[in-house]
Amino acid sequence: MQQQTDDMEVPLLNDSNSNRQKSLAPERDGFSHQQKGSEGSMESPNLEFEYGDTDNFTAELSELYSYTEEPEFSLNRDYFEEDFKNHVKGRRWMELSLEEQRVYVMRLLDALEVTDRDKRLKVARAILYLAQGVFDECDTEADVLYWSRHNVFLLYDMGIFTALLELLSMEIDNNQACSSAVRKPAISLADSTELRVLLSIMYLMVETIRVETEGDSPERKAAREAFKTELGSPLYNGEPFALLLFTMVTKFCSMNAPHFPMKKVLLLLWKTILFTLGGFEELQEMKVRMREQLNLSPLPEDSIKVVRQMRAASPPASAMELIEQQQQQKRGRRSRRPLVKQDSLDTYNERDPFKNDDARDEEDDPEDVDSGIEGEVDPLDRDVIIQPPPPPPLRPPTERVSFPRGLPWAPKVREKDIEHFLETSRNKFIGFTLGNDIDTLVGLPRPIHESVKTLKQHKYVSIAEVQIKREEELQQCPMTMGEEEVEETPAEILYLGMLPSLSQYVIALLKLLLAAAPTSKAKTDSINILADVLPEEMPITVLQSMKLGIDVNRHKEIIVKAISALLLLLLKHFKLNHIYQFEYVAQHLVFANCIPLILKFFNQNIMSYISAKNSICALDFPHCVVHEMPELTAESLEAGDSNQFCWRNLFSCINLLRILNKITKWKHSRTMMLVVFKSAPILKRALKVKQAMMQLYVLKLLKIQTKYLGRQWRKSNMKTMSAIYQKVRHRLNDDWAYGNDIDARPWDFQAEECALRECIEKFNTRRYDKNQNSDFTPVDNCLQSVLGQRVDLPEDFHYSYEMWLEREVFSQPIQWEGLLQAQ
Repeated sequence: MQQQTDDMEVPLLNDSNSNRQKSLAPERDGFSHQQKGSEGSMESPNLEFEYGDTDNFTAELSELYSYTEEPEFSLNRDYFEEDFKNHVKGRRWMELSLEEQRVYVMRLLDALEVTDRDKRLKVARAILYLAQGVFDECDTEADVLYWSRHNVFLLYDMGIFTALLELLSMEIDNNQACSSAVRKPAISLADSTELRVLLSIMYLMVETIRVETEGDSPERKAAREAFKTELGSPLYNGEPFALLLFTMVTKFCSMNAPHFPMKKVLLLLWKTILFTLGGFEELQEMKVRMREQLNLSPLPEDSIKVVRQMRAASPPASAMELIEQQQQQKRGRRSRRPLVKQDSLDTYNERDPFKNDDARDEEDDPEDVDSGIEGEVDPLDRDVIIQPPPPPPLRPPTERVSFPRGLPWAPKVREKDIEHFLETSRNKFIGFTLGNDIDTLVGLPRPIHESVKTLKQHKYVSIAEVQIKREEELQQCPMTMGEEEVEETPAEILYLGMLPSLSQYVIALLKLLLAAAPTSKAKTDSINILADVLPEEMPITVLQSMKLGIDVNRHKEIIVKAISALLLLLLKHFKLNHIYQFEYVAQHLVFANCIPLILKFFNQNIMSYISAKNSICALDFPHCVVHEMPELTAESLEAGDSNQFCWRNLFSCINLLRILNKITKWKHSRTMMLVVFKSAPILKRALKVKQAMMQLYVLKLLKIQTKYLGRQWRKSNMKTMSAIYQKVRHRLNDDWAYGNDIDARPWDFQAEECALRECIEKFNTRRYDKNQNSDFTPVDNCLQSVLGQRVDLPEDFHYSYEMWLEREVFSQPIQWEGLLQAQ
C-alpha cells in the first residue's frame, strides 16, 4: 500500500509546483533531511515545560500586540490625557476616588455614542488606555497590571462591554470599509484601526476577568461569574458572543473583509471559549461529575497529574549518529568492555527481571547484535547503515535513579473487546457463540475463566459508549422513550449556534492554520493573514527589516497557537457534552484535510521551531511602556531571548498532536490515512523534542499505525516500540505490535465514514430539527377532547354549510359491511 501511494498528492498540501517535491512522503534525499533535522539531538536537554490552558498572564497580554503597533501606546495615552485634563483638572487617575472614576467612565460611555467616527475612535482609544493600566502613571510592570485589573472590572461594571459590542457589530457590517479593503492592492495596519482598538479592549476585559487571583474580592468573583454567563448565553442577537467572532473568521476567509485583524479575532475567540466552557482542569472535573451521574466507575487516574509526572525520554538516534557510532565501534573493536541494558528511552530505568544482566563481552553475546537495531533507522536510511551500532558505554551507577515500579497508566478493556475474546474462545472450544453474552463461561477451560476475570477487572465504560447506546434507544423507540431532556450547558448552546455553518467555520480555521504554518509557501491566491502586522511604510533599513521579520514570524506563531488551542477545546467539550457533536466536528476536520495539514506542519525541523527566538523582550507589553526603550541593534535582535524553548510553539505542537490523536482514535480508516501519508518518519523526528507530554502523544500516534507499517519497520524501531510499551496505556488484548488482523480488515474509508455520518445526521435531526417529529405526533382518541377543540373556519363557511352537509354527509351512502370488512 505504501509503494502505491508514494506519489499521492493532497490538494490542501500542494501549495505550488515547486513545493510538490517537499511532500509528506519521505524525500529522495531523506538522509540529508534527517541529518539536518537531527543536528545536536543527542545533546538536547530536557525541556522544563509545564503544559496548561495558557501561558503566564503577562505573556498572554503581550501577544495581543504586534511590535508595529508600539507607537499606538503613546497615541492612546495622549487622547486619554487630552480628554481627562479637560474634565478633571490638576489631578491624576490614580488620585480619584472610585465614585469619581465611575463618573468619568460614564462620561466616556456617553461619548461613544456620537455619530462622528473620528471622535468615537478617540474615545475608544482613551478607554483602551484605561484597560491597559494608565501606564504613564506607573513605575513598575506590577503597577500596570494592578491598575489594568482595577480599571477592567470598573469598565465591565459600567457596561462598556455591551457598548463595544454594538460598535463591533457596526464595524463588521461596514460594507464601505470592506469594499474599500477588497479594492486595495496592499492592506496595512491603518485599514483595521477601529477594529483593532475595539478588539483589544474586549480581549483585555475577557482575559483579565477570566484569570482569578488570590486577592479577588467577592464582588469581583460575582462579576466574573456574571460575565462568564453573559458571554456563554445567547444574549447577543440571539446567539453567544463566540458566534459573532466565528462570523468574522468566515467573512475574512471568504475574501469579503481582508482588513479584519485575524490574530486579535482568533485570540479573543479562543479566550472566550476558554472562559465560557472551561479549561482542561474544569473538563476533568466535569468528566468526574458526569461519570457519577451515569453511575459509571470512577476514573482510574487523573490524566493531567500522570502526564505531569512523566519524564522525557532520549530521542531515537538518527542515521548520522548511527554512522558515528559505527566508526567509534570500529576504532574500539579491540577493547573489550562490559555492557549494560540500553535504557535511554525507558521511563522507569527498570531492569528486566527475566534477563541475566551479568556483564558480557561483545563477541560472546549474540543478543547484542539484535539489540543493536534499537538505534532507529528510517526505511530510506537502511542502505546507508551497514551494521548495527553498539550499545552505549557503561554509565556510572550513581546515575541510576530509582523510580516506583509499574506503568504510569492503568490498563483498560472495552466491553466489545471482552465479547470478541469470548466469541473466539467459544468458537475454538465448543463450536458456537452466544452473541453478546459476557457472563456465561460454560464449557470453557479454566485459563479462559481467569482471562475473562482479569479483563472484567479492567473493563472501562466510557461516557461516549453510554451516550451512543442511549441514542440508539431513542432512535428505535421514539414513542416509548419520549422526548430527551437536554441540559442547556454552555457547550450545548454553542453547538446549537454553530450547527448551521459548522463546516464553514472548520474550513476557515484550517485555511488560517495552513497560511500560518511555517512550511507553507507564499501564494498569490492564498489569504493574507499579515494585514494587521504590516506598517503603512515598509522598512528601509536592515534593522527595520529584521524587526519586521521577527514580528511576522511571531504573528504567525500566535495564530497557530490560538487555532490549535481553540480546536482542541471545542473537540474536548463537545465530546463530553455528546459524542456525536464531537464526531460531527471531527468529521468536518477530516474532510477538510486536517490530517495531512497537521503532518505537513510537523514535516519541518521541529527542534528549530520549538527553540525559535521570534520575540523582542524590550518591545513586549507592559515592559515597553514602563521602561525606557534600549537601542535595538542587529546583534540584540539576532540573540533573541535566553529561554531554552518558545512556550507558545511547544504548546501549539502538543495541541496539534492531541487534535490528531482525537480525530484518529478508534477510527480504522483515519489510521490508514496516517499510514498512506507516511507519517511515521515525520512523527519519529518529533520524538527528538525531550518533553514528556509531546513524546506521549507522538507515541500514541505511532502505536495505532504500528501493525500496518510492516515487520521490517518494527524490527528497525525497537526503541520506539519499547517506549510505546512503557509510556502509552495498555489495552490488554490489543495486538498492536503484531498486525495479526490486517488481512481481515480491508481499508474501506467510504463505508466507515458514511456509516458514522448517518448516525450523526440522525442525531442532529432528532435533537435539533423541530419539524421532523410530525409523523410521531400522538393521536387524540378522546371524543370529548376532539369535539371540544376550537377549529378555525373560513368566514363564508356558514353561508354554504347546509349545502356542504347535504352533499358530503346525507347524500353519501355508507357501506357499513364494507367498512367492517376493511377493518
